[in-house]
Amino acid sequence: MRIFGMTIAAVLGLGLAGAARGGEPLPTVDAIEVFKARHELVLLRNGTPIKTYRISLGTNPAGPKQQQGDHRTPEGRYVIDFHNRASAFHLSLHVSYPNAQDRKQAAARHVSPGGDIMIHGLPNGMGSQALLFQGVDWTDGCIAVTDAEIEEIARAVPDGTPITIHP
Repeated sequence: MRIFGMTIAAVLGLGLAGAARGGEPLPTVDAIEVFKARHELVLLRNGTPIKTYRISLGTNPAGPKQQQGDHRTPEGRYVIDFHNRASAFHLSLHVSYPNAQDRKQAAARHVSPGGDIMIHGLPNGMGSQALLFQGVDWTDGCIAVTDAEIEEIARAVPDGTPITIHP
């Protein structure tokens, strides 16, 4: 992942919206919906929204991921297939991109679909500088939240949870 636009965020003085606050732990959720255009990740249980987070995306967020290195966040239906506590980004949840359709479309274009799409926190050692990241699309195609938020999300999201990423 490359860090892009951090100085822009610092100059603009963007605030930290939607940071996790103390309180009751979230219940286990059974679905995640991501709305790229709204920069929102929504946790759901039995179809009911439990919590919404403000997210950062890939540096080229418009449109679905088409190939490795395009800095786009995928669109479609996937699952969270594992939690990665040894992440370079505090903690991460792996998204099962690419699926069969993504691989087929990339093969037709003779390109690699890419991979390693995660929901993750901030780069290790940068958690105290969350204000630099908020409101800026800075990932290589992942979905980023604050460190506190990814910890809360990871506790509520078991492996196998479906995730739908909308334009």
